[in-house]
Amino acid sequence: MISNSLRATLICSIVLFSSCKEDIKKTTEKNMSDNVLIQEWTGPYQGVPAFDKVSVEAIKPAMEEAMKLNLAEIEAIANNTEPATFENTIVAMESAGKELSRVFAYYGVMGSNVSSAEFRKVQAELAPKLSDFRSQISQNEKLFQRIKTVYEASQKTPLEPQAQRVVDLTYKQFEMNGANLNAEKKKRYAQINKELSSLYTDFANNVLHDEENYITYLNKDQLGGLAEGFIKSAAKIATDKGEDGKYAITNTRSSIDPFLTYSTERELRKQVWENYYSRGDNGDQYDNNKIIAQILKLRKERVGLMGYDNYAEWRLQDRMAKTPENAMDLMMAVWPAATSRVKEEVADMQTVANELGDNISIEPWDYRYYAEKVRKKKYDLDSDEVKQYLQLDKLTEAMFFTAGELFNYKFTPVAEGTVPVFHEDVKVWEVTDKDSGKHIGLWYLDPFAREGKRSGAWATTYRSSDSFEGEKNVLASNNSNFVKPAPGEAVLVSWDDATTFFHEFGHALHFFSADVKYPTLNGGVRDYTEFQSQLLERWLSTDKVINQFLVHYKTGEPIPASLVEKIKKASTFNQGFGTTEYLASALIDMKLHLADPTDIDIDKFERETLDELGMPKELPMRHRTPQFGHVFSGEGYATAYYGYMWADVLTSDASEAFREAEGGFYDKAVADKLVKYLFAPRNAMDPAEAYRKFRGRDAKIEALMRDRGFPVQKI
Repeated sequence: MISNSLRATLICSIVLFSSCKEDIKKTTEKNMSDNVLIQEWTGPYQGVPAFDKVSVEAIKPAMEEAMKLNLAEIEAIANNTEPATFENTIVAMESAGKELSRVFAYYGVMGSNVSSAEFRKVQAELAPKLSDFRSQISQNEKLFQRIKTVYEASQKTPLEPQAQRVVDLTYKQFEMNGANLNAEKKKRYAQINKELSSLYTDFANNVLHDEENYITYLNKDQLGGLAEGFIKSAAKIATDKGEDGKYAITNTRSSIDPFLTYSTERELRKQVWENYYSRGDNGDQYDNNKIIAQILKLRKERVGLMGYDNYAEWRLQDRMAKTPENAMDLMMAVWPAATSRVKEEVADMQTVANELGDNISIEPWDYRYYAEKVRKKKYDLDSDEVKQYLQLDKLTEAMFFTAGELFNYKFTPVAEGTVPVFHEDVKVWEVTDKDSGKHIGLWYLDPFAREGKRSGAWATTYRSSDSFEGEKNVLASNNSNFVKPAPGEAVLVSWDDATTFFHEFGHALHFFSADVKYPTLNGGVRDYTEFQSQLLERWLSTDKVINQFLVHYKTGEPIPASLVEKIKKASTFNQGFGTTEYLASALIDMKLHLADPTDIDIDKFERETLDELGMPKELPMRHRTPQFGHVFSGEGYATAYYGYMWADVLTSDASEAFREAEGGFYDKAVADKLVKYLFAPRNAMDPAEAYRKFRGRDAKIEALMRDRGFPVQKI
């Protein structure tokens, strides 16, 4: 997920992710700061963030100063005595806020990658101030009237396509965020946003607390079934935490997934499972249920000020789905096939358990364990055997190869010490065009889990591309939570984790390939932006990647053809589990925002809604509500988690375009169209139009059903 991008979290991103206009620049230059976090980036590659100089002490004054500078720029635009034009209003806004965007690059890293108790206090203090700042822009009446003047003029005399697109998006964004409200309602709107900003911060910090503090320590007699590399990593983590001689299972997905898949200790599997799925739901001071209820009430009240019945109706109007009904229709078209497949998977697992003489009924903490045994029985496929051929370093090379074939990119390691990094684990590569050698940007990789780093995997940019003031390079980052190996050991990952690695790299390629004129056009439509990254996952299983980069970590021998064949035959294995756990979260997200939040009991709502849906008791939601950071630590995915499936329909359909092509997934003509229409435009073109230009038609859901091995019906 593109999680900590400023565009995904700030209401007025059109103001914040841009560089400075010449006439406003003269004003800000008089206020050049001594704070390193505000200062212009220096060094090679058009300047890079001074991550080696970042500090908790500097972040708050830097943020406050940068907001002040940006507001001065906005006031200059709003109070311009000249008639409003595209250049002196929209372009000027695109040109404002470079100091703030620099500070946010540091702020995002400190919040996601190297957080601390001290920084979380600063976050809590800044949250209401940032909300006030955003409100001062979104509710600036003079500014909005100038935007409205330009917008209305452009409806009569359209501008060139990218200029028109940025005008339309700017006006719509202000309109959706209350710019047309009266003074009294604007005041309440701002108050709500301020309250929400603090609640989002509290929610995220509560989840992080439970991830850091619920650790299961094993002794040497409790390691049955676990791989040697995993055991060594668990031992090192325990030692680092002062528990020498023990083995730590941390409360993150990268740690619990392999444990739940392979551990023979059922009671420990249950303990680890309960720790993970009760994050934010432990009835203590870090419990998120009351916070969620308050968030839902405030969101409904806020959109009600603008006349909307519910949050979902307001949120989806500028998404591909357009309405919550359309999103629900898609999810419910897939849900019966997914849950039906779960019943088949559970029956297969129960049979295996009975054959082994295990006197149990399948519970959620058993699902991965017995699914793995079914995989071995049905397909003679051992996931741990597959992992021996999935080395992190070789997967990185595989991604570079794919980028070279499709995008003509070359990745070259940057010498250590040349570019500042925020942690010793971070490595940096320069991205160039393979033929011309043209510099495109830098790619930062932060691969390992550690205390203070949020769980999951994500991509972000420190600097995005635009060209209205001259071409800028891209500074993009991928962030994962692989378990760091013991010294000298290879990093071996599961097929699912390798797929996620490719997915997040797809986001990075989307950043690097952007061909947009204005900063706002680097933003995305939430149910479309996951499409490009989901599509890139497909190259992991192509023959060229498998044959070149999947080699045994000890012998260097290529993965056997027989094992590859097993992987391909098992490609739809466990799709009931994967689809159902995801859809359950997406459906709860939507239904919570369609419900009346008055006196809502979150635990009860989750439980009863899942019962009504017929949620299989043998598996949980992928993200239970009290830990659903996509939806409740901000608004990026609120009523939009369905977007992964919406994007997956596009992904499946686009994949078939490659399969049908003469050159398959490396067909030059289809790859060129992929870059031209699906990656380069970002949000400079309506997503539905862009997809039709690539495919010649709209996407069809039947492709998704075929991909997952579900029955195909005309829908």
